[in-house]
Amino acid sequence: MIASTMDKTIESLCAELVRKSTPLVGAVENPTSIAALTLYRHLEPTPPAPAQYLPSIALVVQGSKRVHLGQHSFIYDRSRFLVTAIDLPVSSEVLDASVAAPYMCLRLALDIRLVREVLASTPLMTDMTGAAAPDTCGMGTGAVTVELAAAFGRMLDLLGSHEPSAFLSDLLQREIIYRVLHSAAGARLRAIATTGGDSDRTVRALDWIRNHYTEPLRMEQLAQQAGMGVSTLHHHFRRLTSMSPLQFQKQLRLHEARRRMLIDGLDAASAAFDVGYESASQFNREYSRVFGCSPMRDIRARRDGWRA
Repeated sequence: MIASTMDKTIESLCAELVRKSTPLVGAVENPTSIAALTLYRHLEPTPPAPAQYLPSIALVVQGSKRVHLGQHSFIYDRSRFLVTAIDLPVSSEVLDASVAAPYMCLRLALDIRLVREVLASTPLMTDMTGAAAPDTCGMGTGAVTVELAAAFGRMLDLLGSHEPSAFLSDLLQREIIYRVLHSAAGARLRAIATTGGDSDRTVRALDWIRNHYTEPLRMEQLAQQAGMGVSTLHHHFRRLTSMSPLQFQKQLRLHEARRRMLIDGLDAASAAFDVGYESASQFNREYSRVFGCSPMRDIRARRDGWRA
């Protein structure tokens, strides 16, 4: 009975969040006056598409979505939020959406420094039943609670209000982070934010690849950056990202090449060499494997979609 009442309360809160969000969305991606908060809307299901997920907490208030990370697959909807603890190349698809009931999602970007401040200043529950092990992958879902949904609702209330939104939104971001840290899904975020742990050292390697993705990858140098042995780094890197360091670098290169072709107007060969490929044919093969078609066809299709 208690669980049923709570589910109904969450449903009611999500319905209210849909009502508050609807006037604020006119496109697929809708930035807001609160820099960390973005609203998303889809009017129909979408096929799986490669994407780069940044550290964030995503609360779906209508519809559902599935994201694939290596061998892992996560579905999030009104009952499950998604937490992404590190930058991750994924594939995602909207499962449930229509003109009458669009997919709608609120995404709060995470600043790891703010997460560390919250972690350091608040006592964590000692009994984290069902918490994930610290070296599980850097993405997961958790049960939406009344308190979490209500905090997102108060953040929406700040949009367009005359309140000091920067100050109040910072407080609400801290509350949302606090509630996620205290959930079972928060184990991933706690592990990333804990300085000196294996996850923290692995993130150092991730950051090094991200800042040097155009350069040849040498595992000994990467392990030195992380302060770990090569085999230990391989183990923790794969557990956190579901891919090897070389695969992670490849994903970064391909996504950046795609961005440069779309935004900067580069041709495929120029984009390939700019991101570190030495062979245009290898770039074309790997691009087609990840994005489902050749660079030329993919970019043309996306631009046609923009004009439609």
